[in-house]
Amino acid sequence: MNDTLPTADTLRAALAGLLDGLPPRQAAQAVDRLIANYRGTTPTGTPLLRDRSDVAAYAAYRMPATFEAVRSALHALREAAPDWVPATHTDVGGGTGSASWAVAGAWEGPRTTVLDWAEPALALGRELAAAAGVPALDAVEWRRARIGEDLALDPADLVTVSYVLNELTPQARTALVDAAGRAAQAVVIVEPGTPDGYARVIEARDRLTAAGFTVAAPCPHSDVCPIEPGTDWCHFSARVSRSSLHRKVKGGSLPYEDEKFSYVAATRFAVDPVGARITRRPQIRKGQVLLELCTRDEGLQRATVTKRHGELYRAARDIDWGDAWPPPEAG
Repeated sequence: MNDTLPTADTLRAALAGLLDGLPPRQAAQAVDRLIANYRGTTPTGTPLLRDRSDVAAYAAYRMPATFEAVRSALHALREAAPDWVPATHTDVGGGTGSASWAVAGAWEGPRTTVLDWAEPALALGRELAAAAGVPALDAVEWRRARIGEDLALDPADLVTVSYVLNELTPQARTALVDAAGRAAQAVVIVEPGTPDGYARVIEARDRLTAAGFTVAAPCPHSDVCPIEPGTDWCHFSARVSRSSLHRKVKGGSLPYEDEKFSYVAATRFAVDPVGARITRRPQIRKGQVLLELCTRDEGLQRATVTKRHGELYRAARDIDWGDAWPPPEAG
């Protein structure tokens, strides 16, 4: 990785430097309220981050996880379109800039604009970007905008919408997805890995494909999702390293957590989606690996890979949830 590009360690260091001295009790109260909003149990249509204490708590609580989830989605997009490099990027509802950090780490050169309706979030985002010492983040434009039905987006190669749809009314969600589709060559939408988050992603996916987009990831195809509504949901997991600040704010003791998320990456240009993707954590048994797959031509499938499969078995023991199957090196 180029040293001039932001990493998870860069983000943690910037957070630690800016949020040192954050009152634990105040942070914990703000985090409790943010968790309720994140899980969709409070009214939508208003900004979640109201003041500096909210924003500081959010940054410590959510930025590392959001960064890793978006980075995973962007990695899948890059695998489907390895030669495509966006020149411009709009981060809608970007808040303190988690998705912008992920984009700056995925490609060199995109000019990013962060749009958010909470000025305290934008202000802290600017501070974090400045503290990072990363040229790509120094060039980010932070712009206040109401994220709602009347949002107008300038043309951009890439539009990201991460953990935003759950904050909006149904009408505003529809308007935002349509606006992103009109403005962008590629749209990446990330939501919590819950049934409701998946439902919002599928709704957005359907609108994008109806508008002429091709699904680059995670799906192997752009047809209707093979999951029967109400029976299951498609989501993935990203490992997040916790700093001491992160553990303090979240009240946890483990040095890591697993962020569950749902996403779609869709494009107006040609892509090469995977032939199949692993949709659950592989189950390793004695002499065999059990895989849950979403396939291009046969929908949802279960595969058992045994020692008799030789190289493919060795690959299966190292494969991870969300990866392509079979891996290219296993042929």
